[in-house]
Amino acid sequence: MKDQQTQLPEEFYRLMEELQAIDFVLVELTLYLDTHPDDYEAIQQFNETAQYRQHLKFSVEEYYGPLLQYGQCLSYSSYPWNWNKAPWPWQL
Repeated sequence: MKDQQTQLPEEFYRLMEELQAIDFVLVELTLYLDTHPDDYEAIQQFNETAQYRQHLKFSVEEYYGPLLQYGQCLSYSSYPWNWNKAPWPWQL
């Protein structure tokens, strides 16, 4: 029996590309905020982008099914940037 790959609507691929772009923005903002923890506007941008990403992920999953095997939610940051504070999860 020949293996057939499911063809998904073009919209799915557009949404996945948008998720990748948003993930890139979040990584870049994280790197920036690690060295500029008092940049309130960048923290706001990070939190807004994280919220938008979560909304987009839920929209994709509603129509096309789960993207990950397990749940993964983004955490927001307070002011000042608090992701660079110990302990890290692997230090507990």
